[in-house]
Amino acid sequence: MKWIDLHCDTLSMIMQEAPAGMEYSGGRLRKNSLCVDIGRLKDAGAAAQFFACYVNASDFCHGAAVGRTGELWDRAYQKALSMAACAADAQDEWFGIARSAADIPGMEQDSRVAGVLTVEEGGVLNGMPERLEELYDSGVRLITLTWNYENCIGSPNSREPHLMQRGLTPFGVQVVERMNTLGMIVDVSHLSDGGFWDCIRYSEKPIIASHSNARALCPHPRNLSDEMLRSLGDRGGVAGVNFYGVFLRPDGRSDITDIVLHLRHMMNRAGEDAVALGTDFDGFDRDSLPDGIRGVQDMALLWDVMKGAGFTERQIEKAAYKNVMRVLRECIG
Repeated sequence: MKWIDLHCDTLSMIMQEAPAGMEYSGGRLRKNSLCVDIGRLKDAGAAAQFFACYVNASDFCHGAAVGRTGELWDRAYQKALSMAACAADAQDEWFGIARSAADIPGMEQDSRVAGVLTVEEGGVLNGMPERLEELYDSGVRLITLTWNYENCIGSPNSREPHLMQRGLTPFGVQVVERMNTLGMIVDVSHLSDGGFWDCIRYSEKPIIASHSNARALCPHPRNLSDEMLRSLGDRGGVAGVNFYGVFLRPDGRSDITDIVLHLRHMMNRAGEDAVALGTDFDGFDRDSLPDGIRGVQDMALLWDVMKGAGFTERQIEKAAYKNVMRVLRECIG
């Protein structure tokens, strides 16, 4: 079964683990002890992996409050660019960066795994729309508009109702519209509910929630309500099921059947064309993964459990591969 994963933090983890002053080595992307590497992606049948250039703004604030100084966002921006450059440098006979949807089947034919670069934290734009073009030229094809801090685009999800209702800033609306024009996917995972609805309102292209689950099954604010799922599906968007136990079950103690329960619920609410995979591998402690899943090498277990739960071959293929490919064709060309 060929498949595509909408979100992992492996690239950021590799950069974080590199000793100070040491040049990044593409070999760490090819083989490592994390949840994702190119060798295991090839063996597991992956067609493409979305690699997040994730930055945590608090790492750059040097004691200042996040959001109080533009300098921290500028430093975070340079870090995101450096991660994109490192991924590009890692290209070889096993791995390549996909800049269009058409690149992916071409790389499949060459037995290469396609990498789709993303930025997780739209605050790196720091109010400068021209940075979108620079990120695009660097190979980035998706931006997760917020992470866990308020930024120039909008506000993150929150358990506080007044914060959760906040929408996009005027600059955030400009960002969504410019991303549509450039050919970049708008990602609403981590975004406030108000921001989600503004993206639905202003985006002319399908939007995605790259790594978010069903709020009806696990009432975490990072997950999507049934109304949000329906609207996402109606607009041609896609939600990628997150493997983080805390987003699968309120007690965090999950197994593969919980992933399948979320897939089924999301498919029932949004439609079978609107569900995908957004594992969030390497974005949290491995002990928080569902029992039976330790990395990309275990993905075949998911297909087996889906079949046992009554998913048709067509539904599995859509969730694993076809739905993401459709959105890529519609959004990035």
